[in-house]
Amino acid sequence: MSEKKDKNEHIKEKLSENGIPMDNSEANDDAGAGQAKEPSSAEDAADKPEVELSEEEKLKNENTDLNNRFLRLYSEFDNFKRRTAKERVELYKTAGEEIILALLPVLDDLNRAIISNEDNSNLESVKEGFKLVEGKLKTALEKKGLENMNSLHTKFDTDMHEAITNIPAPKRKLKGKVVDVIEKGYLLNGKVIRYAKVVVGN
Repeated sequence: MSEKKDKNEHIKEKLSENGIPMDNSEANDDAGAGQAKEPSSAEDAADKPEVELSEEEKLKNENTDLNNRFLRLYSEFDNFKRRTAKERVELYKTAGEEIILALLPVLDDLNRAIISNEDNSNLESVKEGFKLVEGKLKTALEKKGLENMNSLHTKFDTDMHEAITNIPAPKRKLKGKVVDVIEKGYLLNGKVIRYAKVVVGN
């Protein structure tokens, strides 16, 4: 065996000295075989089975999802209830707004008639009649939630008043305040339905 090995070594040395390359096919085959035996990481990952959730975990996840959906729906429904309840209250308060707005000019005319006949002593009965009608109409409207704005000598408020013009204030304390009311303003259940047309002192 030793003699055979020495003989092979001697042949390799001779081939090398003569410039003849040695055949490394066997070595390459061995190397290739070694590489083929090493599986790639991608193949390892593909071969690994996916981790399956237990029935308990699946039910737990499903329960969490259903609970979240329920909470969202409950919140939306609660908001809807509050919104519709507010709209119903608002509708109830202002249901007669159009009718009252239509009657306001009548109330204005009665008020003007009373003022224009204030100094006419010969029309005392007429004045009393006007006052009676005005009083009844005002009472009926007030029962429906109508409220007259008391704007004279109050601070000018854009949420309540509409300035027709500005004039020099007759008194210093009336600067920025209503010095005259051209047309009365009204509220219905606390909501402004007609702005008071006023003259503001500056």
